[in-house]
Amino acid sequence: MRGGAQAHLLQASDGHFYVVKFLGNPQHRRVLTNELVSGIILKYLQVASPETTLIEITREFLQENPDVYLTSSNRRLEVEPGWHFGSRYPGDPAVVAVYDFVPEILLGQVNNLTDFLGCMVFDKWAGNADGRQSVFVRAPLADWFPEQRAHPRKLGFLTLMIDHGFVFNGPHWEFVDAPAYGLYHRRMVYEGVTGLESFEPWLSRVEHFPDDVLDRATRGIPPQWIAGEEDALEKLLELLMKRRKKLRGLLEEVRNSNVNPFANWRA
Repeated sequence: MRGGAQAHLLQASDGHFYVVKFLGNPQHRRVLTNELVSGIILKYLQVASPETTLIEITREFLQENPDVYLTSSNRRLEVEPGWHFGSRYPGDPAVVAVYDFVPEILLGQVNNLTDFLGCMVFDKWAGNADGRQSVFVRAPLADWFPEQRAHPRKLGFLTLMIDHGFVFNGPHWEFVDAPAYGLYHRRMVYEGVTGLESFEPWLSRVEHFPDDVLDRATRGIPPQWIAGEEDALEKLLELLMKRRKKLRGLLEEVRNSNVNPFANWRA
């Protein structure tokens, strides 16, 4: 797969395919924790993103698949057996087409385009130091949206928010706020924003975010991902919870900046 983490697309024993980021990836082991915590938060916020899980890579698998490895400065780096991060691919890649880009006319027809607003709330809260990444897929809408279950065969485009390794400023585990951080590069997705109320219900969900969701997330992190850094992670998540009260201000800073993507935000 593309990207600095050198992720691989692998089929797991459950039959599904996953984009797998390895513990020894060039970006740092912390990005795995960032991804896992982000997946749990986004699920609670009800922002469309792939299911996340732990993927066990065995020594036998690596011996049978020598093309699974990492590189650094033209050197081959072996993947260590153990637990790694997996983001579920939306279907069989031999059958389901996943797009990084759709034309403007199709972008307007994406059924959950407002999820970009929900993810912007998340990105500002979690200090995503990268641009917003997403993919698009044409799929049965009933598989993703409960209100569509009366029409199980209806197909449509939907977007999934992906690649959260650089929340918390990636491997630095800090919050660096800048108006341009976390923005999607196509401003059309923000045309519906007329004020802070456009970021509901996600804004309220963050402001009343329950502690037990983060507790559940941290309990699921493999010990080898955070060995020796348990205290640093605890402090990071404590600061994350404190940031809830500054979230509205962070969104207004985007609106008042020279990168303002909200053409229809009322005064």
